[in-house]
Amino acid sequence: MQTIDESKLETDPQYRYEYLAEFIGFGPDDAAAIQAFAPHLGPRIAELVEKTYTKLLNYDATARHFLPKQHGYDGDLPEKLDDLDANHPQVQFRKDHLNRYFMQLIGRTYDAKMVQYLDMVGKIHTPDAGNKQINVPLVQMNALIGLLSATLMDAIFDSSLDREKAVETQRAFNKLMWIQNDLVTRHYCR
Repeated sequence: MQTIDESKLETDPQYRYEYLAEFIGFGPDDAAAIQAFAPHLGPRIAELVEKTYTKLLNYDATARHFLPKQHGYDGDLPEKLDDLDANHPQVQFRKDHLNRYFMQLIGRTYDAKMVQYLDMVGKIHTPDAGNKQINVPLVQMNALIGLLSATLMDAIFDSSLDREKAVETQRAFNKLMWIQNDLVTRHYCR
């Protein structure tokens, strides 16, 4: 039986990631399957980002989080939800972030820097990073991660991968999204 330092799980994102990856079974073969999917996912990222933001902007509970100034954004701000649409510059700014997120998933090595990045994805949606006014509730983050997971599964099933490769890729992304969800959730459970 392995001994796990549970207090370290709460304070050390790398330790937490390594524990989750081992427990879930996310390893080098999974990372390779995700990276091998890049030629299939890369050309569709813009479409997937648009679909994601269409969904986010269809609900006041998610859209309202695009009203406060996003960290790093310097343009005009929407004053109310009615001013917000998929073409608003601040929404475009956030779309660029999601585009980069997908690119990170398929293009980076799953090393300590990637763990820091995945952890920051959770933190940046809280007052602990970026704009202190941005505090996306956990339920909305869970909805987003669930939507991203479903979007990735659809992209895999719509691809030209043979069944065996598609299942392997789906399992790899599924494991990764559970790890991502945990690295988001940890910033809400303090």
